[in-house]
Amino acid sequence: MTTQIFVATGLHGTAVLAAALDSGCFGASGRRILLLCETAEVPEAAAPVDAAPGFDRLRDRFDEVRSWNDAVFPLHPGAWTPRADDVPLWERHLRRVWDLGDDQVELALESPHTAPARAVAEIFTGGQVTVYADGLTGYGPTGAKIPPLIGTRVRQLLHPDLLPGLKPLLLGEFDAAPRPLAAEALRRVFGELADRAPDVGAPRGAAVLLLPEPGLLPAAEETELHLRMVRGTAALGHTHLVVRPHPGGPAPSVPALRAEAGRLGVELTVPDQGVPVPAEVLYERLRPALVVGSCSTALLTAASSYGLPVARTGTGTLLERLTPYENPARIPVTIVDALLPDLAEPDAVSGRSALTEDSVAEALGGLLPAVAFAMQPRVRPDLRPAAERYLSAHLNTRTWRYFKRRRLGSLALPGVVPARLAFVRRNATLRRLARRARALKRR
Repeated sequence: MTTQIFVATGLHGTAVLAAALDSGCFGASGRRILLLCETAEVPEAAAPVDAAPGFDRLRDRFDEVRSWNDAVFPLHPGAWTPRADDVPLWERHLRRVWDLGDDQVELALESPHTAPARAVAEIFTGGQVTVYADGLTGYGPTGAKIPPLIGTRVRQLLHPDLLPGLKPLLLGEFDAAPRPLAAEALRRVFGELADRAPDVGAPRGAAVLLLPEPGLLPAAEETELHLRMVRGTAALGHTHLVVRPHPGGPAPSVPALRAEAGRLGVELTVPDQGVPVPAEVLYERLRPALVVGSCSTALLTAASSYGLPVARTGTGTLLERLTPYENPARIPVTIVDALLPDLAEPDAVSGRSALTEDSVAEALGGLLPAVAFAMQPRVRPDLRPAAERYLSAHLNTRTWRYFKRRRLGSLALPGVVPARLAFVRRNATLRRLARRARALKRR
């Protein structure tokens, strides 16, 4: 018998898995287990996903719900992977406690390079793997090198079709076959969640502000970015704002946002964040007149799946401050900055047209491979020619914001190193001589 294990770290990922099951993306199985992983810094203090309103509607797609945190306690699931010598012991243990017997195990993982998903894949070594990307990071490179024993087992990459016509780069080094999820299937699932969600406390047509993940900026700059969202949205004439903090943590700036809203004479609502609900639930319940954000996947979901007006703010600051350069938030920020209108430009916001294959290809077709190579040159060395073509033809005052001069120089890419000297950094002998010279100088 085949048992399918679906690994999810939040309500949004569980909803994406439910939509994939409804769409027939997984074959028949004798048993389906939803494995929930809480990766917060203090997992015991986080609200459990299975306590969220509407989770019972999603649970019907699975035969059982298990907790990865309970399975590995007291180890932290966000930082632990098994030692190679311990893998057989862990597999025997989990097969016994989960009553798997000799079943063939197939896996559905969210991020195969992160600890929970990688740990599960290393323990259950025999079966096929499906990776699902529930956000914009799927359009970027894999965050780190994945062992071939995991990567070669990946059969498909499921992803919401947020950017029409654009192929995700995630797991491209293993030629994983991308399979887009229909917007209709996702909307049906989020509609089920919205039916069970508590009242938001805001009128239909209120503007929604999507706060970015905490910690991307220093605290003072983060608060200022949030205040700019309030000011810019109020300046466009919106009188009721709904603030949705990032699911990754509470927003300490909420009191300051309330004070600023009061000063501007607008109403501000912060939904109860006991168990964060997906932004799509707010779209279903409120049908917002405007959605504002910086690097949220939900911003593109609002534009592509719900046809809502959207605007960005603070992307320039984030592109400048994100460290290290390979920070996974860089791809979402780049996409939002290149595609969506600035909140400070009312004419651009009101005149925004729908996303089309042509507009997406023009804005991102060459840019994303170049940024992806600069982020992960060892994971995707095959993207170097595309990066060189883009930088040679399109590097200007506008596109420099997506790159760092030092990073381009270290990779011998156009824009810093003259074309006639580009061979220097690619020549292993010259690099070895340079290292020897630096060593002699230090001595």
